[in-house]
Amino acid sequence: MTGSELQPYRVIDNQWIPMPDGTQLAAKIWLPEDAEERPVPAILEYIPYRKRDFKAKRDAQIHGYFAGHGYAGVRVDIRGSGDSEGVLKDEYLHQELGDGLDILRWLAAQSWCSGTVGIFGLSWGGFNGLQLAGLQPPELGAIVTVCSSDDRYRDDVHYMGGCLLGDNLSWASTMFAYNSLPPDPQVVGERWREMWLERLEGSGLWLKNWLEHQRRDYFWTHASVCEDFSCVQVPVFAVSGWADGYSNTVFRLMENLEVPRKALVGPWGHKYPHMGGPGPTINFLHETVRWFDRWLKGIENGVEDDPVLRAWQLDTVSPLDPTHPGRWVAEPTWPSPNVKRQAYKLAPGVILMNGDAGAPGAATASGAATASGAELDLQSPLRVGLFAGKWTSYAEITDLPQDQRAEDGGALVFESPVLTSDLHVLGSPWVELELSANKPVAQIAVRLEDVAPDDTATRVTYGLLNLTHRESDEQPEELYPGERYRVRVRLNQIAQRFPAGNRVRLGVSTSYWPLAWPAPEPPRLTLHLDDARLILPCREPRESDLRLRDLGEPDTAPGAATTLLAPAHREWTVVHNLATNEVSLNIVNNAEQYRLDDIDLEVRRDTSERFSYVGNNYATVRGEVLSDRGLRRGDWAITTKTHTVLTSTRAHFRIQATLDAYEGDTRIYSKSWDELIPRDHI
Repeated sequence: MTGSELQPYRVIDNQWIPMPDGTQLAAKIWLPEDAEERPVPAILEYIPYRKRDFKAKRDAQIHGYFAGHGYAGVRVDIRGSGDSEGVLKDEYLHQELGDGLDILRWLAAQSWCSGTVGIFGLSWGGFNGLQLAGLQPPELGAIVTVCSSDDRYRDDVHYMGGCLLGDNLSWASTMFAYNSLPPDPQVVGERWREMWLERLEGSGLWLKNWLEHQRRDYFWTHASVCEDFSCVQVPVFAVSGWADGYSNTVFRLMENLEVPRKALVGPWGHKYPHMGGPGPTINFLHETVRWFDRWLKGIENGVEDDPVLRAWQLDTVSPLDPTHPGRWVAEPTWPSPNVKRQAYKLAPGVILMNGDAGAPGAATASGAATASGAELDLQSPLRVGLFAGKWTSYAEITDLPQDQRAEDGGALVFESPVLTSDLHVLGSPWVELELSANKPVAQIAVRLEDVAPDDTATRVTYGLLNLTHRESDEQPEELYPGERYRVRVRLNQIAQRFPAGNRVRLGVSTSYWPLAWPAPEPPRLTLHLDDARLILPCREPRESDLRLRDLGEPDTAPGAATTLLAPAHREWTVVHNLATNEVSLNIVNNAEQYRLDDIDLEVRRDTSERFSYVGNNYATVRGEVLSDRGLRRGDWAITTKTHTVLTSTRAHFRIQATLDAYEGDTRIYSKSWDELIPRDHI
């Protein structure tokens, strides 16, 4: 369903926005037809993902919808990306935020703008919405931030619980490929080649930047609004999905902001909720317009009376089922007095669900072993994590976690008896453990699972902790072998119903590869179970949940006209070569190839990833990403190929990378890198 009840609008295909240093940024603008006579607020989306080609279809649907509902929809390519001048050297730099402030000033000064601007964005666009709000520009009236983070170290694609994420390599390689592309000659003219060479030479190897900061320092605290939540002084609508890596931020924003705010968390991955999956999509653009109508236009539409938190409570489902059934639940405040923390003791192999009187879902654990004095040793194989999916899932069936029985064989498992009543969870669980290690650097991964009567195990949520970061991400400390430490492993936020007849399972492992890079050498942990506990945020169903407003079916403006040239092709394959004892996760992620009909431009994006090891040898761990991107119009054709390999020894990370750029069949640029970076408590 597209474009219902849209007022007429026109499109400015390219508008140059001048920066104070003379650099021009490229914007595409969707304007209501009468905006010159009746100025409207602007909604800015400010990202590096190329308005002219790779995001053209999506942008037309979103910003055309905004224009059709009385706003100027504005898409700006960040300096050095798409058709904008300059070089993009990393994410969220002072230059980028300064440009953002200048864009806001420019927009507010236009004759078609009412003087007020909102910011809307997913991921990078959601990040800079929060970050620009923290700088308090007077033109900014409200933001909608989707799949973003307030804390660039603890809750971003780079690190989690002090552990290096495999997605850090994937994401660095994605931007390596984006940054290698030229502007469109139809927009910038003959200087396109000069601009292209400037980017190829100047953008750099971002993976090296990120690996040089393995602890939480100013590199990460810069532009992290959690450093001072009070800096955000405009209304905030925060959105994410349970299959995404960024859901925790939504809850922290609701807890710590002091401005009008609301949160929406659904069953989606790293996508806008009208485009997302798995599970039901919604009319998200309508919800966005409601938010901006209230805070940019002053329309009394009751949005401030919406629940502060609305979340999709997942029902039990097989990990092989692409749907995510459930129901909406809501809380008027967060944290909520309706959520009660419930502690359950851990004994060898058992979660003692009757450890506290009146525990939701309590079951009789007859004959369960006592935890007093019990010790359990654990040294997981590297294969634990091969079926974990991506940290930042795009909710393709390939990148979601699979049946956890494949992971549990290499983990310590604690399991409840069969539940006699439903158990409802909303919030962040955690596990408290006392442990010791035989190595100075070790990590622990904890997975919470819903186990069906047929023993199928679905991962509900998980957490990671680099044990050298047990006290501080800023000042990690090595472990003393044999010494006992009390640690808390916090799991990602979740809303889940564990039904009567199912069981709750906790899986604990010393590796989670390739979601997280392993320790320098295989650690052995000893868990001391005297006071080991699982803490669940339990919430009983509320009648008010049944009266929540319907969020509708997705509605957008028409997208850009395209011709499909080749369908998307995605694969995730786990291979154990018994002849060589090599184990690999092989990923193919080729986007659909298409032609943008209006500008006669063919667009291609192919990516493959491979994560491997041999014989459970930590020295053989390897991550590799190849990207091949192409643009073609008539006789004009360019191709870029990027290749990044990350390996490690006990003491160092090693990055080997190449970049090759072709005009037609002629290679016009080639560069290689070979970098050694010391490991810092990781």
